Amino acid sequence: MEAEEVCSVLQKCEFFENLSPEDIKRIAAICAEASFEPGEAVFQQGDYGEHLYVIASGQIALERSVDLGQRKGNVVIGSLGKGRVTGSWSTLLDERHVLMSSAICRKPTKVLAMKGADLRRIMVSNLPLGFNVMERFCFLLRDRIQAAYGAMEKI
Repeated sequence: MEAEEVCSVLQKCEFFENLSPEDIKRIAAICAEASFEPGEAVFQQGDYGEHLYVIASGQIALERSVDLGQRKGNVVIGSLGKGRVTGSWSTLLDERHVLMSSAICRKPTKVLAMKGADLRRIMVSNLPLGFNVMERFCFLLRDRIQAAYGAMEKI
């Protein structure tokens, strides 16, 4: 992906949509592109994670394995497409993160991957940007928690 395309993906992303072009360029500099085929995992529940992923194209299902005695299986928490974000959120708080779900590609998928620690450094060096990202993070967590509760009710 060319630098302009990376910036375009970030500008349209739910997490970074309100940032200035200069801030987007700083974040684009820490991104790496990765591609996945249907059925491949971007990450697995239980692994330690350090990256955040912006979906540039494709579709990812967030799945959580559950074991409720006689009832075992995978629960789909949500389906994420272009412009959505997932990954290791605790790295934004400078903490290790055990992934609480798996991200399984449903279609050929391209993501922009960035280390949470690298994004945190940008956020700390620019407090208005950091506040904006953390505010978006709060809304995103609210939505993911509601989706997880909704998925659990179907068990």
